[in-house]
Amino acid sequence: MISMTPITGLDLTGFTAREPGVWTDERGLVLSVHFFPLVPDLPASLEDPDRLRSGLARGAAGAGGGLIEAVLGAVDGVPAVRQLIKVPRPNGHGQVFLGSWTVPRAGCSTVLKVQAAEGATTGMREAMVMAQVGPAGYFRQHPYAPGLSGGLPYHVGDHEQWDPQFPDHPLTLVREALERITPTVTLDDRFKVLPPFRT
Repeated sequence: MISMTPITGLDLTGFTAREPGVWTDERGLVLSVHFFPLVPDLPASLEDPDRLRSGLARGAAGAGGGLIEAVLGAVDGVPAVRQLIKVPRPNGHGQVFLGSWTVPRAGCSTVLKVQAAEGATTGMREAMVMAQVGPAGYFRQHPYAPGLSGGLPYHVGDHEQWDPQFPDHPLTLVREALERITPTVTLDDRFKVLPPFRT
């Protein structure tokens, strides 16, 4: 197992170990794995995706950030939820983008997380996308929680369709890393057979 988590394997190509369960790469990505021996703090079960997404969006906004997307899927065959979240960069301008898979079971969960922060240049992606779609088409109501206020605004500049235009943007890098690493993750069989998470 890796760093006392149920994760038994994952592709760490390009990453260098920094401390137990934490790796970084030359592009500024930080990869980490976590285990929480507690009932997951998800707002709803994976079997109630609308309430789950709405709760995740409200939780991110309440913490001052913004949920970009929440997608249901699986990690090594176990149901999971993938989140992409943006938060203000601590003690500086710009944003940090976090992508994670949460694999919940009835009494515990394991999380795979990738994050990257904007550097000295910020807002370029947003400005260029807004120039293409216009201000009226840029900001949207949150699709998971219409009427949501607070936190960072929801806008089309974070959509995946723009990633090819901004290959070095931290959001693009986080998405690509998750997409590459997720299929390589293996979980301990003892974790996989635990009862599923219910609320």
